Amino acid sequence: MAKVKVYDMDAKEVGSLNLKDEVFGVEYNEPLIHEVVVAYNANQRQGNKSTLTRSEVRGHSAKPYRQKGTGRARQGSTKGPQFIGGGVVFAPKPRDFSKKVNKQAKRTALLSALSQKLAQNEITVLNKFEIASAKTKDAQKFLNAFKFDGPVLVVSTQNSDNELRAISNIEKLNAVTVELLNVYEVVANKNVVLTESAIKYLEEANA
Repeated sequence: MAKVKVYDMDAKEVGSLNLKDEVFGVEYNEPLIHEVVVAYNANQRQGNKSTLTRSEVRGHSAKPYRQKGTGRARQGSTKGPQFIGGGVVFAPKPRDFSKKVNKQAKRTALLSALSQKLAQNEITVLNKFEIASAKTKDAQKFLNAFKFDGPVLVVSTQNSDNELRAISNIEKLNAVTVELLNVYEVVANKNVVLTESAIKYLEEANA
């Protein structure tokens, strides 16, 4: 059972917390994490691009000019891809890119990713994440206090409008509720900030 320090928004130590091995002591499984991240990215794709083939282009299919005697290349239709307004060769069509991953695999990958973050000292625990105003400077003050190196993901049980608006203009600061936390966001952000309530939720959900 790992013991970590708990900080406030000003990076002052306010206590400590014991983390359960069932959540933060899981063996690192890189192939599984990779599989889940690939599936996540694939599932974000809309797959709705579509262009017309030569058979779908509107218009007639009459021969544009006679076969011989003109000195030009023979043509059978103006719908070919070599003509302006013609069809597209191997035209992209709507398709489903989604990949299925079992719930248990997603859960294991998430816990494995969080455990690896803890092992690399890239997890910070807050007593609570709270920004009183919706001003960007208040969110930046939080970042400056901790001197984070790289992108930061803040995980809490809920985010108010003030907090979401305050971080919206800071590229390297992201926030998500613990219910929506996924492996991709853990991997994509170097630093993961967890509130005490978020840790309690994770430990209860994975008891």
